Amino acid sequence: MDTQVLTSALFLAVVALTVGITFWASRQSSGTSDFYAGGRSFSGFQNGLAISGDYMSAASFLGISGAIALSGYDGFLYSIGFLVAWLVALLLVAEMLRNSGRYTMADQLAFRMRRRPVRIAAATSTVVVSIFYLLAQMVGAGLLVALLLGVDSGALKNLVIVGVGALMIFYVTVGGMKGTTWVQIVKAVLLMVGSALIVVLVLVKFNFNISDLLGTAADNSGAGQAFLEPGLKYGVSTTSRIDFLSLGLALVLGTAGLPHILIRFYTVPTSRDARTSVMWAIALIGTFYLFTLVLGFGAAALLDTSTLDPAANLASPRLAEAVGGGAGTTGGAVLLALISAVAFATILAVVAGLTLTSSASVAHDIYNNVLKDGKATEQEEIRMTRFAAAGIGAVAIVLSIFAQNLNIAFLVALAFAVAASANLPAIIYNMFWKRFNTRGATWSIYGGLIVCLVLVASSPVVSGSETALFTGSDWSWFPLANPGIISIPAGFLFGFLGTISSREPEAEDRYTELEVRALTGAGAESAIVH
Repeated sequence: MDTQVLTSALFLAVVALTVGITFWASRQSSGTSDFYAGGRSFSGFQNGLAISGDYMSAASFLGISGAIALSGYDGFLYSIGFLVAWLVALLLVAEMLRNSGRYTMADQLAFRMRRRPVRIAAATSTVVVSIFYLLAQMVGAGLLVALLLGVDSGALKNLVIVGVGALMIFYVTVGGMKGTTWVQIVKAVLLMVGSALIVVLVLVKFNFNISDLLGTAADNSGAGQAFLEPGLKYGVSTTSRIDFLSLGLALVLGTAGLPHILIRFYTVPTSRDARTSVMWAIALIGTFYLFTLVLGFGAAALLDTSTLDPAANLASPRLAEAVGGGAGTTGGAVLLALISAVAFATILAVVAGLTLTSSASVAHDIYNNVLKDGKATEQEEIRMTRFAAAGIGAVAIVLSIFAQNLNIAFLVALAFAVAASANLPAIIYNMFWKRFNTRGATWSIYGGLIVCLVLVASSPVVSGSETALFTGSDWSWFPLANPGIISIPAGFLFGFLGTISSREPEAEDRYTELEVRALTGAGAESAIVH
């Protein structure tokens, strides 16, 4: 009972803090610029913290440490992919996207193409990617609260998922981008401090001897030396090796196409701040992924991983309990509650960013620029954003209830695959290929999106395996768990075929203007109505 009181108090404190920030931010916001882009008022460092807060999701804190605890070296490969991906975002996307867009990914595409088809395609892709990502966060929330309250009731987990959905809708509808950004900044600080505390306590157990930590983890895993070498998970067969290559492509290329990351580049005043924010994000995220290495191997060394949930999503909270003194001790209860509250803050911040991104795309791209022909007032557009947030939140809640057996990191990897297949080809082509046109953009987005979704629906992730979304059925024919190796080239191919099969002189004519804007930032603040 004492543990539950402590846990409840910490959870309520986290929720109260984020709600307070959201109310404060709502009084600082006026108009669509504040609501969508925080008035472009955040510094590079602040935005770097917010990006890292957006990126270090439940997949990183819960999913990756769990994957390492189960698969050792192969589990850590998730971290490598997530981190290396930032080089693509830094070198190809951050500065140019910030200069050539305004609020959403579609702004950059619509600048030189026919507005309606491009905005509808981009908004569709944004919503699909966001929902995949939202699934992971909500599944993590259900697992955390069930652990802390000591129950395994499916109804309670479902209730928690509904509660998280309601909170994320509240953050978006009340706080907008300013509130969401400050929630992400606070969450990033809490997560780094909480993770560092557990890492130090784990290392203390082994007298700061990394070799002892790894050796104990290998021995305790039951796999021996293979736990520390490549191939335990992805080297079993030719299919698993190809699956790993597919996963790596999705992780490395997906970040530069994630809509909730792309929208963050619009919150800074200059392109230099956009680059600075990515550099800070790389430093913070890189440090955090070193923490996950210790968390994952520490869980393998100090816990009986067979007693964890099937995907080991709760390895980090259980590890915190163990280094605090173990189950039933005051120290264990305190650290378990603290880390779980931090993880819950992580989930709240990420779902707010995702919901804002997808609902803004629906309101700004479809409602205003397609249905209202760009003539909706700011108040009408913001009102539609709030309605869209409620609708997207409801869809995410329903789907999350059915996805509770899947590994969180894996769910996020699927979101990366969709982003890399549908969004990245269109963004890269638009910025670097003069001939690229409206048909090429829509074909690349829809082609990559449809191929990716069809392959996922036909894979062991959805049916035909013990951890599938539908465990009682088997209609899978695609052997890979991640479709990136097929769907990403397909997105680029469809974009190429669509472009060369049509001519659009006006798109070519406007390429030079887009290039100047992207490289210099000239006119970046102006409305994009072409």
